[in-house]
Amino acid sequence: MRARPRAFLVRVDEFDYHLPQELIALRPVRPRDAARLLVVEPWADPPFTDRKIVELPSLLSAGDALVFNDTKVIPAELKGTRERDGASAHVSVTLTGRLDASRWAALARPAKRLRPGDRITFGKGEGVCLLDTLAATVEDHGAEGEVTLAFDFGDPSLDEAIKHLGAVPLPPYIASQRAPDAKDRVDYQTVFAREEGAVAAPTAGLHFTPALMEALEARGISLHFVTLHVGPGTFLTVRSADTGGHIMHFETGIIPAETAAALNAVKARGGKIVAVGTTSLRLLESATDAPGVLAPFFGATNLFITPGYQFRFVDRLVTNFHLPRSTLFMLVAAFSGLDLMKRAYAHAIAEHYRFYSYGDACLLSPDAT
Repeated sequence: MRARPRAFLVRVDEFDYHLPQELIALRPVRPRDAARLLVVEPWADPPFTDRKIVELPSLLSAGDALVFNDTKVIPAELKGTRERDGASAHVSVTLTGRLDASRWAALARPAKRLRPGDRITFGKGEGVCLLDTLAATVEDHGAEGEVTLAFDFGDPSLDEAIKHLGAVPLPPYIASQRAPDAKDRVDYQTVFAREEGAVAAPTAGLHFTPALMEALEARGISLHFVTLHVGPGTFLTVRSADTGGHIMHFETGIIPAETAAALNAVKARGGKIVAVGTTSLRLLESATDAPGVLAPFFGATNLFITPGYQFRFVDRLVTNFHLPRSTLFMLVAAFSGLDLMKRAYAHAIAEHYRFYSYGDACLLSPDAT
């Protein structure tokens, strides 16, 4: 488990901007690699170039390395009925982390309807964990809607029931405008997803297709995979006045020893490390020591990157456009400079780029200062 102190305190309102509602993408473009790509190079004049994701191989160099997050989103959104003393109420829970074979941590809505000892039935009928029925007992309840659920059955029966009854937990800015559907089970998953455990997609990876990945390899760019199970904290707004008052949630990550060795070799040869997504970047930076050597990693990180942070390993970043006042916008501001990223977002808005999880992407280079 590794975490570093924050670089320095910054007022959260410094990361605000206005986004027209119509620029929030509710569906991805098709094909995936047809998405637009804003190339941001702080030293260039002008520093912004409008390209497309499919052009990425020509924007990188032979010998560079792309690092993807291969976490797989689980259908973690469950709707059920709470039973207590003969009274019932509808509740919704989002599973956030497995505790053991039959127990999960979750976020409940509305949280005030639950207390320890309550029974919740998901699906139809009661009690028996058939594919259309699942029941759990609330073991614990936190102040912010966190609950511990003890299901009546453990895996693999539990896993099958969750897959059958659960829905993709779409981000609030999409879910507030439409319900999840069968398309989202495919759209909100990268083509290389393989390690189950995320409740949100590493959205920069959604743009990649097998054909694009083949083109990158043909260009001499190596592809590497790490795992960071994205948690619900990625959607939390920063409520404090400055960055010192925000607590990042821990997320579990894995960097295999052979992956760390291969990426260190890329750096030693002069190649650039290109993180695909803020999740890949945070994991790589969490596992890198002061001299800039990447170590194998198996544990949790709550690394909070804000302006003033000194990047040790990642040279470039592919990422989507992020919410105002979010920890992710703070991260890209740390990477390429706050003033430049505000100008980049203003350019993207003027050019009608599509924003957020199903939106377009940026290719960022670091602020030279």
